[in-house]
Amino acid sequence: MQAKEIKERLKSLIQEASAVDPNLMSRLEEINRWIKNVKPGSLTAKKLLILFLVQIIDDAEVWLKFKSLPSKTEQQAAINALNPALRYWYSYLFPKWLSENDPKFYIWRQKLMTGDFIQEDENLLLSITNNIKKRGGNVVRRYIADLSMTTDIIVSNRNEKPLCVQITSLSDEYSQIKSEEWKNVLCFWEIERGLFLSFNPSTTNFVNQIVNITLYNSDNLKTGMYLKFSL
Repeated sequence: MQAKEIKERLKSLIQEASAVDPNLMSRLEEINRWIKNVKPGSLTAKKLLILFLVQIIDDAEVWLKFKSLPSKTEQQAAINALNPALRYWYSYLFPKWLSENDPKFYIWRQKLMTGDFIQEDENLLLSITNNIKKRGGNVVRRYIADLSMTTDIIVSNRNEKPLCVQITSLSDEYSQIKSEEWKNVLCFWEIERGLFLSFNPSTTNFVNQIVNITLYNSDNLKTGMYLKFSL
């Protein structure tokens, strides 16, 4: 999707949302004000910003399809037909982000605009995601979850219980500080359980270990638990 097309689609989605979901309309208007003065060429050069905008447009389109169904029963049935990780995203986290104040939104959108946000762990997360899918699990990745909810991936396994997972290679000294912030953020968004997984990249077969721990805890971690695990 090109920058000009993104701007046009945002405007049309705002119009559609005005008759269906005021919370979505407000968020999209906020995003539109944020990028409206950026020239298409400059916008295109900001790769991660473009990826975020395409992702939010895709989510908005899906959300409007759900909300446009004639009854609450039909809306819920459509959401229930999704895999458990996606179901959790659309039934809980995404609408919560639309309706709640996001204290981090202003900070990270500025980083996306200036290019200060860098996905150093992208290849690692792709490897983990692919391995989880090969094992039969479901995975959702969203910039909103990552940047506002300290969640790299949302994972569900056999028991269809979505788990928010943060993965870091920080040393114990720094991961302790980061994990405390992580737990506070999850509690703010009323995410009922989470896994903070710290690993040593020099460890043999650490990707497989991350996948095993993530899938196990998706099935078994109790509600109200925020587990910190170090490899």
